[in-house]
Amino acid sequence: MTDRRDAPIIPPKLHHATFLTLKLDEMVRWYGLVAGLKPVHYSEAAAWLTNDEANHRIALISHPAIKRAVDKPTSAGLHHTAFEYERFDQWLDNYVRLRDNGIVPFMCLDHGITMSMYYADPEGNGVEIQFDAFGDWAVSKEWMWAAREFAENPIGEWFDPDQLVEARAQGLSEQDIHEGARSGKFRPENPPADLLLPEVW
Repeated sequence: MTDRRDAPIIPPKLHHATFLTLKLDEMVRWYGLVAGLKPVHYSEAAAWLTNDEANHRIALISHPAIKRAVDKPTSAGLHHTAFEYERFDQWLDNYVRLRDNGIVPFMCLDHGITMSMYYADPEGNGVEIQFDAFGDWAVSKEWMWAAREFAENPIGEWFDPDQLVEARAQGLSEQDIHEGARSGKFRPENPPADLLLPEVW
């Protein structure tokens, strides 16, 4: 166990993620469409993007030495970055918007703490779009730490997002949909076999 004195008294906050890319322009367009990230600085070699008050949240670096990924889904490294909506309706409306633009998630999971849709960017990096099912980080953190349900099934239950859209249209509440997803009510006919990223190369 790490001695508490070995940890910083005031820990730094996570600020941004940086990716090497062979598809700079395509990546800038994709992150703009998917998560509203706009370039603060954009050149032939790099772009720094943000969707909030920070100077950047995603950085994209292009360089002649970069090589295409080989067997990315099963290589060690970052699986995904994540973006969070404050409300369920915002999150589900975003799914509909992206679906109508031809961008669909490769897997969708109700983790208990969040309901999450996972997308693959043009380079095959995972991007999670989520909302906190408790609406309060302190409460969801406590549930994640203490709940036997999460300990027994931390991955959660698969769901079909179109079934969620239909359930909402029929008048089901956010809580009803969340509970239904947790119980497997909205499980897709052919759920993914595993959590691996799709191979885009």
